[in-house]
Amino acid sequence: MKETETKEMLADLVWLNAVIATELIQITENTSAILRKSAPPASCLTEHHALRETALAMAEKYRPGTMLSQHLTKHQ
Repeated sequence: MKETETKEMLADLVWLNAVIATELIQITENTSAILRKSAPPASCLTEHHALRETALAMAEKYRPGTMLSQHLTKHQ
């Protein structure tokens, strides 16, 4: 495998992992809200927001301009 192909593959994997991570955060929040019958604690929402931002920054670094940022704004 050529170096450029390896770099592209790794960029794809970083982006995909960021998508998976942000979706799992949302699933966790939704599940928590269902079980509690109320919103998750504010501290969790704050931490989840920071985690989403970190994952998004990593995704944007290697795959800028995807729909991930737009999609995440719908979650919040």
